[in-house]
Amino acid sequence: MYKEKRSSRSEFVPIRGINYHVRHWGEAHSSLPPLVLVHGWMDVAASYQFVVDALADAFVLGRSIIAPDWRGYGETGSGGADNFWFPDYLADLDFLLDHYAPGQQIDLVGHSMGGNVAMLYSGVRPERIRKLVNLEGFGMPATQPSLAPTRYAKWMDELKTLHKGELALKPYTDAEGVARRLMRTNSRLSQDKADWLAQHWARPDAQGQWHIQGDPAHKVTNANIYRIDEVLAIYQRISAPTLAVEASDDSLGKWWQGKYTLAQYHERLQSVPQVSTAVIQDAGHMLHHDQPAQLARLLEGFLG
Repeated sequence: MYKEKRSSRSEFVPIRGINYHVRHWGEAHSSLPPLVLVHGWMDVAASYQFVVDALADAFVLGRSIIAPDWRGYGETGSGGADNFWFPDYLADLDFLLDHYAPGQQIDLVGHSMGGNVAMLYSGVRPERIRKLVNLEGFGMPATQPSLAPTRYAKWMDELKTLHKGELALKPYTDAEGVARRLMRTNSRLSQDKADWLAQHWARPDAQGQWHIQGDPAHKVTNANIYRIDEVLAIYQRISAPTLAVEASDDSLGKWWQGKYTLAQYHERLQSVPQVSTAVIQDAGHMLHHDQPAQLARLLEGFLG
């Protein structure tokens, strides 16, 4: 199994009625800007372990690195919710920063869904962000208001499906089954890393069945349409230097089959006042698993 170079410690912070689980590497308190890492959909904070291990000692020295499990993921509870609203992630992050970095700017890194949260948060609270890194947080295809009625109807229908137990996540007989699932999803993931991730991505129940650490309510379609005019207005308020990182594999094209393209994403990025882009070679969407050393070098160079 993968051997950690830098072990994290677990902390639980009460945030908005939920006991938030946070992984913490490095110093508890530091004069350096804390590095905050936020994960994506159906992922967990431990997913960043490989990148943290790949960071140079000189970069990590004296620095506080924290990564929360979002609500309904990992060791963080869901608060009894049967669906999840995107603004809650922004508010949760705001409260977490009040706890870990009061009156201090941070460096913020977000992957996928977490990248989308990071971009929006950095435009809503620009004064709190020193530098921003977005890892494949592409956003969603633009929508039209005419789609709203059917979106609300779909949301309600899926809530009923959830409450019937029909959205439950498949259990696995052992951790090896979880690791195989991870490797099927990402062909670049090595066996040792898959075995390590499986121990954090899932947990066994009393009967020995392993369950993914993600609330099935995350599978419910969001009731709100994606309002691109609002998103771009928020992007325009980002004051931090921003690095948008993509994988060499075009995961956006694979997901949306031409409905939303990298060219359209790059056009949106033009709304960010100070933005540069980079590509991680020989990597897919889970680039922090595929090429942690490449990503670590990018982070060190950009965050300084």
